Amino acid sequence: MKLIRDLLVLASGIISAMYLLNIGFGVAEFIPDNIPIFGNLDEAAATGLLINCLAYFGLNVGHLFRRKGEDAKPPVKTHDIDVSK
Repeated sequence: MKLIRDLLVLASGIISAMYLLNIGFGVAEFIPDNIPIFGNLDEAAATGLLINCLAYFGLNVGHLFRRKGEDAKPPVKTHDIDVSK
């Protein structure tokens, strides 16, 4: 079960990275960038997804986006729950 979850998170990270790298040269976009205010929401969502995928695999880059002087919260430890019993 964990392997399937890991593969889904990895696939989500790869897709979001490819979307942000603009492999399709802007041909395939969910929201065109020339729409005011809403144009960059798809890139923001892909960035958030990529940051969360990286954090899932232990590469926490969230501290790069904090302001100087902000205290970092300690990482939250998660535990896998075995529901097969």
